[in-house]
Amino acid sequence: MKLSKTTVINWFFGLLFSAIGLVNLFWGNDPEFGVFIMLISLMYYPPLQQMLQKKFQFKPLKWIQIGLGVFVLWASLGVGELLEKIHLMEQSFY
Repeated sequence: MKLSKTTVINWFFGLLFSAIGLVNLFWGNDPEFGVFIMLISLMYYPPLQQMLQKKFQFKPLKWIQIGLGVFVLWASLGVGELLEKIHLMEQSFY
């Protein structure tokens, strides 16, 4: 089974945004933001995209995915202080 480049990219960003959502959910002062990011990450997973396309004849547009991806990265790295939350997460494991 050969994966297309788009499929690999979608899996990568889906997993990345899920991880960002988990960090924001458990280590930080805004768990609602973490849930929001995790919900956004669902639209990047190819099986869910196929399910939505079959059920609603709707496939997420690439420019919407790119725009949401830029928003998630900006909101989590800049405004959301993701690096500080990762540091808090590391400290909680020691």
